[in-house]
Amino acid sequence: MPQTKHEITDVQQLLPGQLPRLAGRSPDAHKGQFGHVLVIGGDHGFGGAALLSAESALRSGAGRVSVATRSEHVPAALARLPEVMTLGVSSANQLMGLLEKVSVIVVGPGLGGAAWGRSLLSVAANARQPQVWDADALNLLAAGNVSLPANCVITPHPAEAARLMGISTAEVQVDRLKVARALSQKFNAVAILKGAGSLIASPDGRVSRCDQGHPAMAAAGLGDVLAGLVGALLAQGLAAFEASCLAVWLHASAGDRQGALGRGLAASDLIPAIRQLLEEQSPCLK
Repeated sequence: MPQTKHEITDVQQLLPGQLPRLAGRSPDAHKGQFGHVLVIGGDHGFGGAALLSAESALRSGAGRVSVATRSEHVPAALARLPEVMTLGVSSANQLMGLLEKVSVIVVGPGLGGAAWGRSLLSVAANARQPQVWDADALNLLAAGNVSLPANCVITPHPAEAARLMGISTAEVQVDRLKVARALSQKFNAVAILKGAGSLIASPDGRVSRCDQGHPAMAAAGLGDVLAGLVGALLAQGLAAFEASCLAVWLHASAGDRQGALGRGLAASDLIPAIRQLLEEQSPCLK
């Protein structure tokens, strides 16, 4: 979808030397210091979305990662990601014990809009942890099925943003800055409006823009990777706006690196590049 070009003078461009940074890790660091991310999603036919988010969170430095998904997806999750704790859930009640153990929730990748996904989202919406809402969680929010809790990051692409604001996708693209700000104000959340020139807007008025990215990133699953990355940075202690800014830059810059190889970019291709870029920006060791 074409978008109108605007001269944006009151927006901070994300540049390598001005990015938020994670603190270094001391020699006696342990996993308990770097958060526990729970990814909720993966209805029938969409298990890969939750696994992409979980792998992204794991490789971006979260101390522990769990996935709550359909029971049918557990064998695949264990085979692909043995480091991730995977729980097969058939009802929302099975989430209760797990929610007491986690520090950040990522909800929406592959969640679907059926009763299973709606029930899991309802439980997440009543949890106290910082959260990242993506994909089907945003569609259910737009439909009025649930209310967004405090301390959230929302990650809509233009069509999801249109549904959240009750306007057309074309209207979103005509004035992306206005829409990003409106999203953050309407939902009192940090809003990442994805797309070429991604915008990150905070309810306190701050807005950043990322000009990195590559056309090869026009592929499925990249949003799932971004959601897991934001969750991992939140789990490691960054505030919501700072975590979102760093995550968007890492994600887009990884797309630049991998996109140089041409078409056929897979979402999982970004994850090793994100890990490398994160280490370049915020070295693990002090």
